[in-house]
Amino acid sequence: MNKFGKLGVSALCGSLAGISAANAGDLTATGSAALTWFQQDGATTGNPIGMASAVGFKGTGELDNGWNVSLNIALADGGGYSNSYITITLPGMGDVRFDQGVSGTGIQRLDDITPTVWEEADGAGLGASINKITGTSAGTTIEITPTDYMPAGLTAHFAYSMDSDSGQANDKAASGASGSLGSGWDLTLEATDELTGIAGLTVYGGISEVEQYQNSATINGDKSETVIGAKYAMGGFTVGYQVTDEDTGETAVTNYDNTSYGITFSVNDDLSIGYVHTESDGSGKSVDAEADAFQIAYTMGGATISVAEVDVDNAGYSAGSKEATVLSLGLAF
Repeated sequence: MNKFGKLGVSALCGSLAGISAANAGDLTATGSAALTWFQQDGATTGNPIGMASAVGFKGTGELDNGWNVSLNIALADGGGYSNSYITITLPGMGDVRFDQGVSGTGIQRLDDITPTVWEEADGAGLGASINKITGTSAGTTIEITPTDYMPAGLTAHFAYSMDSDSGQANDKAASGASGSLGSGWDLTLEATDELTGIAGLTVYGGISEVEQYQNSATINGDKSETVIGAKYAMGGFTVGYQVTDEDTGETAVTNYDNTSYGITFSVNDDLSIGYVHTESDGSGKSVDAEADAFQIAYTMGGATISVAEVDVDNAGYSAGSKEATVLSLGLAF
C-alpha cells in the first residue's frame, strides 16, 4: 500500500516522556477497499454485492536513548478498531509489542499459513466454522520478538497475557474477565532455508498453554495447543502442509485435530493459481468439518482480481454440504 498522508505527531512520542525524551515522529495512513460478489449454490443469497474498506495508521518515533517506538491502528468497516498495538524496539534485544485485538500474535499467527493466492480454504466468504488455535491472542498481549543473538534464519515469538480472553481496556483502566480463560503464554519458531540448509524450505512450530477456570460440569482442565508445519518453494510452485492439535479442557469436546495443505503456482508476475484444503476432527463430533477452494488471483497495478470456488462439508461439525463462487476486486492506496 502506498502512503497517502504524513503528519508530524510529537504527541505520540511525548506520551512516552516518562521513559525518555523523544524526537518528533511521523504518522502515516494507508488504506484498502474491495468489491465482492458472492453466489452460493442452492441457496438464496439476496444481494450478492459486498464491499469492504480498511484504513490503517502507523506512527513512529525515536527516543533519545536509541529506542524506536511505533504505534499501529487498524480500522475495520464503519470506523471501528479491529486492532491496535504499540511496539518498542530495544537495541540489543528486539521488539516488545503490546497488542489489543485479535491480530495474529503468538500461536494464532500459525492457525493456517499454508500457501494460498488469496484466502484460506474457509476464508473466502464461505466459512466452515472450524475450531482453530488461538492461544493468548484474544486478550491484551505482550509479545517479545528477539533479534540479536538469534541464529540466522530463525525467528522466535514469545507472547504472554494476564487474561487470555479479556476485553480491551482504555488507559488507566482494566478490563473485566469475559470468559473461562486466565493467564497464558505462546512460543512460536520459524526457520527459513538460511537455517534449514535446503533452498526454499521453511519449517515452523508453536506451543501454547493457557490456564482455565475449571468446574466438573463443563471444564475439567487447562487449554493447550500445538502446531507444526512446513512450506517448500521451487520455481513457480509453493507447497505447504501443517497440523494443529488443541486440548480444550472441556468436558464434552476435549480435542480438535486440524490438517491443512495447499499448493500454488505463479504463472507470471501478475497471475497465480492455487488449491487449498483444511479439515478438522473434533472428539465427540459425529462428522469432520472440511473446506476446499480453487483460487485465481490477477494483479494490475494497485488492483487485484481474485476468484474462488469453495466447497464446504459439515460446517460447524454438522452434516451437510454447500458450494459458493466468490469474486473480489481489491484496491490498495
